[in-house]
Amino acid sequence: MQVTRAQIVARGMTLCCPNCGARSLFRDDRFFVLNRECPECGLRLERDEGGFLGAMSLNYGITVVGFLVPVLVLYLTGVFSGRTASIVAGVGAVAVPLVLYRFSRSWWLMNYYLVLPHHLPANQEPRRSARDDENT
Repeated sequence: MQVTRAQIVARGMTLCCPNCGARSLFRDDRFFVLNRECPECGLRLERDEGGFLGAMSLNYGITVVGFLVPVLVLYLTGVFSGRTASIVAGVGAVAVPLVLYRFSRSWWLMNYYLVLPHHLPANQEPRRSARDDENT
């Protein structure tokens, strides 16, 4: 079964495994803990040491560009007072990354496999052994 790029994007947006589509990226008992591998298909989700840094950067960028810059613009245009802008920015700087944590991890994994779809086990050709060659 081949996994298409469209399926990879759909699975990434819905927090599903990019290989099999199971909703198994995160542990059920802990909100912030990514499974080391998919319990359904065995895909290794923690790619390597420091693999979370891309997701962290993505989360940071979304928080700054999507939340803090609009708050700054509202302050500079006079819609928010300095105190209101400070409170909204402070609360948002903590709340937005917490809310987007799971999504940023899933989106980073999605981006990896979107660029390198042939790394998914479902997209790899089964390896032929010497015994298979003898039988053909």
